[in-house]
Amino acid sequence: MTASDFKTRLAAAVPPGRSAGAFFLSVALWGVAFGCFQAVMNNFLSEIHRFSELERGWLEFFREMPGLLLIFMLAALHKVGNWKVMRLGALIACVGVSALLIPADKITVVLLIMIWSAGEHLMMPVRQALTMEIAAPGKGGMALGLVTGTINVGTVAGSLIVAGIFFAAVNLLGVRNRLFVYDLVWAVIALLTAAGLAAMMIPKNADGPAKRPRLYFNWKYRIFYALELFYGARKQIFLTFAPYVLIKVYGFDTAVMAALFGLAAGLNIFMAPLVGKLTDRIGYRNVMIYDTVILFFVCLLYGYAGHWFPKHAAVWVVGVNFMLDAVLSTTSLATNLYVKDISDDRDELTSTLSTGISINHLISICAAPAGGWIWLRFGVGPLFAVAAAMAVFNSLCALAVPRKR
Repeated sequence: MTASDFKTRLAAAVPPGRSAGAFFLSVALWGVAFGCFQAVMNNFLSEIHRFSELERGWLEFFREMPGLLLIFMLAALHKVGNWKVMRLGALIACVGVSALLIPADKITVVLLIMIWSAGEHLMMPVRQALTMEIAAPGKGGMALGLVTGTINVGTVAGSLIVAGIFFAAVNLLGVRNRLFVYDLVWAVIALLTAAGLAAMMIPKNADGPAKRPRLYFNWKYRIFYALELFYGARKQIFLTFAPYVLIKVYGFDTAVMAALFGLAAGLNIFMAPLVGKLTDRIGYRNVMIYDTVILFFVCLLYGYAGHWFPKHAAVWVVGVNFMLDAVLSTTSLATNLYVKDISDDRDELTSTLSTGISINHLISICAAPAGGWIWLRFGVGPLFAVAAAMAVFNSLCALAVPRKR
């Protein structure tokens, strides 16, 4: 997608005068910071702090804890507008990643990653709500796709930055202190997060005080809650253990992982807007069903590619599988559109999205350590077989979504 194409689609999806420029700039900068963090974290934990598979699972338990507590964090901020919540989330994330520059033991590293995660999760529902709020009528899917595409542009840049830093430091400058190279990455992420926060400051009066309910549950969202429950379980297995499969089983190093994350994000630059447009055209229900059916086979390939293919072929299979997994992750916008379709106002929408995030984290914080135990006890195949089962249950929930008239 060229810059001209992006501007054309943005003009079609978002009417002028809604602070779209500042919003998309902040999203892009966050995407670069997130791309750097995502590309480097797993290798940092494995190489510098020697996290085992079980310890990696327990780290994910604590990293996802802010997602579980999100409903209470937003309840405390129920009178604060969405833009201000976005700014607070960026500030918290910046503090967390900046503190990673300080030498620390495993427990402190877990705490700092939790702080970063708290800022990240605080921005999630309000970013989705703001996107659908500024979108033109009937263009919510396209707007969400453009935001996802923008984040992926940033993620590609972030992955390239990480790969470039490691290549230059190790191969050109001959740096032997790997911790020093990781610290360079943390410093870059901190600067990018601060720049994203500055971009969020541009709109001065973008929104007024909010009137969100402190805690919000409603029976009409029961299918959405069920979708989030099963989505949280299978999502956590992917986020935690799919990269670890590539690193531990297939030997992907930091540069290769950064390049792979970059390629996946680059693919989604084009695919996310298409998924959004497709969702507007065929409906969120169909997208949710097709997504989970394909995901079932993705799970099995992660778990059993090494058994079904020769070693050299399995490496390529899991790499391509990782790309397909990345494309499927963009279909979560369909669930957001379903919630928007049945919500009464924007405050109810934001509250419901935050409740959904907390619900999927309720199961995901249990799935992470349980997944580590399954891996150690039974192997990687049964672990992803469980994820495939979660995909089946997700499909059944998607079938229960009423057809849109």
